[in-house]
Amino acid sequence: MRNKVALLRGVCLNFSLSFPVSEQCPCPGKQPMHNSSSMPQFLLLALADRRELQLLHFWLFLGISLAALLANDLILSAIACDHHLHTPMGFFLLNLSLTDLGCICTTVPKAMHNSLHNTTTISYMGCDAQLFFLFFFLGAEYSLLTIMCYDRYVAICKPLHYGTLLGSRACAHMAAAAWATGFLNALLHTASTFSLPLCQGNALGQFFCEIPHILKLSCSHSGYLREIGLLVVSVCLGFGCFVFIVFSYVQIFRAVLRIPSQQGRHKAFSTCLPHLTVLSLFLSTIMFSHLKPPSISSPSLDLALSLLYSVVPPALNPLIYSLRNQELKGALRKM
Repeated sequence: MRNKVALLRGVCLNFSLSFPVSEQCPCPGKQPMHNSSSMPQFLLLALADRRELQLLHFWLFLGISLAALLANDLILSAIACDHHLHTPMGFFLLNLSLTDLGCICTTVPKAMHNSLHNTTTISYMGCDAQLFFLFFFLGAEYSLLTIMCYDRYVAICKPLHYGTLLGSRACAHMAAAAWATGFLNALLHTASTFSLPLCQGNALGQFFCEIPHILKLSCSHSGYLREIGLLVVSVCLGFGCFVFIVFSYVQIFRAVLRIPSQQGRHKAFSTCLPHLTVLSLFLSTIMFSHLKPPSISSPSLDLALSLLYSVVPPALNPLIYSLRNQELKGALRKM
C-alpha cells in the first residue's frame, strides 16, 4: 500500500512539473506581470525630492495651466463671437485651440496631484487613458498644422481659387480628417502598447505615461517589434507631412519675393509668421526629445524636454497667434 501511495505522489509531482500553472516569461530570470491584474499601477518620475520644490512645481503647473486655459478660451470665444474671424484660418485656429486645451488637460492635472500629495503613482487605466488622449491631441494638432500650411499656400500662391479650394465644406472635411487621424493613431498605439506583457517592474522614467518608457518594461519581443513597426509607420507619415510643409513654404517664399512692393511682401509674410513659429516650436521640441543622441540623455534633460513639448506650446500658441493676427487682436480687445 505504501508503495502505491509513493508511486501516485511521484506521478503527481511529475505532472505538475511538466505542466506549470503560470505562463513563463520570455525574459530569463523575470517573472511575468500581466497588465490588468498584476500591474494595478505605474510609478511616475518624481519632479523633486524636497517637499518645498514639490509645492513649487504644483504652483508652477497651476499657473501655466490656468494661463493656457484662459488664453485658449479667449481664442475660442473671440472666433465664435466675431464674424470677421469666420474664415478658414479662424476655423482651423479654433480647432488648434481645442487640441491645445486637450494636451494641457491630459498631462498637467495628474502632475499637479502628485506634487501636491507627495506621490508618484498612476493607475493602470489612468495611464492607458493618458497615453491615448496625449497621442490623440498631439496627432490631431500636427495634422491641423499641416492643413493650416496648405491654407497659407492657397491664400498666397492661388488667391483667386481660395474660396473654391477652402470652402466651408472642404474645411469641415479637412478638420474631421485631422481629428480622425489623431484618433486612429492613438487607438492603434494604445492598444498595441498595453497588450504587451510587462516583466521589468512598473517604474516609468517620465512624469506622464509615454510609449518609449512603457516599452522598456516589456518582455515580449514580438509585441515590442510590433509597436516599433507602428512607430516607424507614424514617423514616416509625419515625415511626409513635414516634406509637404517644406515644399509649400518654398512655394510661398517664392511667391512673396515676386510681390513688387515691400509693404506687400511684409504683409504676406506676416500672415505666415505665427504658423511658422508654432510649427517650429512643436516640431523642434518633439524631435529633439525623441531623436537626441543617447550620450547627452539624462533624467533632468528628458524631463525638461517633455515639459517643452507637452506643456509649453499649449500655453504659448494663443499668445503667438494673438500678437500677429490683427483681426484676432481686435476681437480680443473688444472682449
